[in-house]
Amino acid sequence: MGTAMTRLRRLRAGSIHKAGFMAVAAALTLSGCVSLGTKPPDELLRLTPAETAPAGTVASGQLTEAIVVLDPEADRGLDVLRVPVTVDASSVSYLKDALWIEKPTRQFRSLLAETLRSRTGKLVVEGGDFEVTGRTLIGGRLIQMGYDAQRGAVVVRFDAMRTERGSNPIQSRRFEAVVEGVEPKAKPVGAALNQAANDVARQVADWVKG
Repeated sequence: MGTAMTRLRRLRAGSIHKAGFMAVAAALTLSGCVSLGTKPPDELLRLTPAETAPAGTVASGQLTEAIVVLDPEADRGLDVLRVPVTVDASSVSYLKDALWIEKPTRQFRSLLAETLRSRTGKLVVEGGDFEVTGRTLIGGRLIQMGYDAQRGAVVVRFDAMRTERGSNPIQSRRFEAVVEGVEPKAKPVGAALNQAANDVARQVADWVKG
């Protein structure tokens, strides 16, 4: 009887020790994945429309007549939360202490849609869910949205693609905006990116409206 009790105590102690070891291992693994003490970036960047539809403005109509703004395509180096810095023709880095609050492709889509609402007065919707119903589809590829170290400038370049329902052919046009004399720091680069993105959005809206 005494021998059996002794074995039972040893089994219990071993189980407790094993459970404690597993808990410590899990905690160490978690601490390697999640760093609660990491300093946040100095700037969280976002695009805000310089032109918006006035409060109370109502744009109504059939979805079949709507302008649909699709998510732009982009290379992997651009479709991230970091701001790319073009060092030279073959080298790209990222801006220190700055992150996008949301991927720039999605932010540019929303900015372009709001600018279109303001400039055209038409019903404008966002996203691929409306692609099969809209009359005018605006998509394309975001070629550049970052800092050019050699020029000391911010560059936003967008290859827009416009598709009209019916027999009209697909149209494509490149739009670009450059803000010169920008310091390679998060705050001035963020402001310049917003300025350049709004400039490009206005150019695209005038093209669609025209």
